[in-house]
Amino acid sequence: MIFTEQLLRVQQQHQSLLCVGLDPEPSKFPGAWKGQPDRIYDFCAAIVDATKDLVCAFKPQIAYFAAHRAEDQLERLMAHMRRVAPSVPVILDAKRGDIGSTAEQYAHEAFSRYQADAVTLSPFMGFDTMEPFLKHPGKGVILLCRTSNPGGSDLQNLRLADIEGQPRVYEHIAKQAQGPWNTNGQIGLVVGATFPEEIARVRELAPTVPLLIPGVGAQGGDAAATVKAGLKTDASGAVTGTIIVNSSRAVLYASSGDDFASAARRVAMQTRDTLNAAR
Repeated sequence: MIFTEQLLRVQQQHQSLLCVGLDPEPSKFPGAWKGQPDRIYDFCAAIVDATKDLVCAFKPQIAYFAAHRAEDQLERLMAHMRRVAPSVPVILDAKRGDIGSTAEQYAHEAFSRYQADAVTLSPFMGFDTMEPFLKHPGKGVILLCRTSNPGGSDLQNLRLADIEGQPRVYEHIAKQAQGPWNTNGQIGLVVGATFPEEIARVRELAPTVPLLIPGVGAQGGDAAATVKAGLKTDASGAVTGTIIVNSSRAVLYASSGDDFASAARRVAMQTRDTLNAAR
């Protein structure tokens, strides 16, 4: 099944727009696992098991694994997610962006080594950096567009004088993602929950592409405003432009005790229900 079909199907099955980000920090692990990078797999697998029926996606952040030489644990985790939650797509948060044969190797890493269903990319080196990823049938490519960090405005909010109408950089990316870049129909965009007005603008320019929206929870993004700005439906109520709302730290570290998994489930359920109430 291709990424967008898988995403829409599990959103309906689980009645969820929530993505749980897997950003393991051993210094925040509970109890005897605290400070133990060799328990990254155990911690993340417990979170997956506790939330797998509440989410529409999981999003492991590769840097949190690579920093602790835990890529083998990430491979095990990806296999675990495919085994216990085969209907839930996995987005590898890698933010790759390079040219030619290097991009081909990054695509192989994401889709062959880790068996991800989608991957995040930086589009700022241009379309040829995306092409090797788009050649993998059915795989999702989610481009940075209007990110939730304060410094995102340094570049993303600048106007492009050489293009008619002088769109901002993020607006141009949104138009390209809806149009000529979307050669396999599987492109999405990253838009931060901390900028709901700009989520709405991206949705206006890219009415059908999935929007991956980080920043709800620990970063302070408003769930209701995010849904209102980003989720697009037709007159019958059918979703025509979906959103994937990511929460990482608020779920992962809901408790520092032995009840961390049940606490994570409780927060994930609350977040899912808050998002649904805003529909």
